Amino acid sequence: MSRFSKDQGKKETPEISTASLPDIIFMLLFFFMVVTVMRETNPILRIKLPQATELTKIQYKEAVSYILIGTPVDVATHGDAPRIQLNDSYSTVDRVQTFIKKAYSETPPALQGQFTVSLKVDQDVTMGIVTDVKQELRKADALKINYAANKRSDDIQ
Repeated sequence: MSRFSKDQGKKETPEISTASLPDIIFMLLFFFMVVTVMRETNPILRIKLPQATELTKIQYKEAVSYILIGTPVDVATHGDAPRIQLNDSYSTVDRVQTFIKKAYSETPPALQGQFTVSLKVDQDVTMGIVTDVKQELRKADALKINYAANKRSDDIQ
């Protein structure tokens, strides 16, 4: 009967090996470093891009400066009128020229011939503010303009 006694049933549990834990953590860290995309600017405007069929990709993204036009995300504080975003803050039309000249001067000299201004404009924004921005771009001698759009799927046509 000593075979079924309670004292012999208690065996010490073996320790869990943690030798592979640093490898697993390193693999997770490496995975997130590869997959994560860094955001260029914080979105403070709500922008729903229009759809288009004839799209081309910008080749030299180092030579692109972005101007966003849309309605503020925080409507209670900033209202619902269309606003301009330059970098991470709200701006006015008269500051566009200074912004573009500074962005052009920071562009590498080899790419200054490819300097492009990309306008990300909400599809519901009226053309008045867009025309004002385009006039300021003309004054800043930034004549290469790109309108951002999403690709239209074939079933919508």
